Order: sequence, then structure tokens, then C-alpha cells
Amino acid sequence: MELHLLFEKQYNELEEAIDEIAERINKLGSKTIGTMKEFLDATHLKEAPGEYPSRKEMIKELMEDHETVIKELRKAVEQCQDEYKDAGTADFLTGLMEEHETNAWKLRRYLD
Repeated sequence: MELHLLFEKQYNELEEAIDEIAERINKLGSKTIGTMKEFLDATHLKEAPGEYPSRKEMIKELMEDHETVIKELRKAVEQCQDEYKDAGTADFLTGLMEEHETNAWKLRRYLD
């Protein structure tokens, strides 16, 4: 039950982040993606259809997904600062990165 609550909390945080990301994109005058194909084409995460990991493997995979997102966000923050000179988006992405760092840290504790 503890893991269920942890995963549910992370799911809810991600759902909220998706909405905030879409709002940020719209504020900057761009269109947001919305189809599953567009999301799958844009992702850096790997899917594993037909695989059913153990509890420990599931935690490890989710932690690694957070770490992948962290790495991509770090690159995006640098790009926003250096290339686009967009402090607002850099700050926004830094906040998202910190949330993923916290979630990865929480998951890492289950694996120790």
C-alpha cells in the first residue's frame, strides 16, 4: 500500500506538471501537442510493453525514468539560458527538475 500511495502521489504531480508545461508553452505563443503519437515521438523514456517488472524492478525503472528526465531538463535549462535568453522558462524548468530530483531520491531510498 505504501508504494501504491507513493506512485499515486507521483502520478498526480506529473499530471499537474503536464498542465503547467502546456500553459507555459501557450504563454510563449506556441501550440501544445496532444495526441499519444506526438507524446511518444517526443519522449526520451523507453516503454516496455508486455513486461511486468517485480516491485523492486518497477521502482528502479521509475527512478531511472526520473533520472532521464533530470538530464534532459538540465540540457533544456542551459539552452533556455544560453541560447534563448529566457530566464522565465529556465526557472520554470529548474523547478520541474527539482521535483524530479526529489522523486528520484525518494525512490532510490527504497532500493538501498
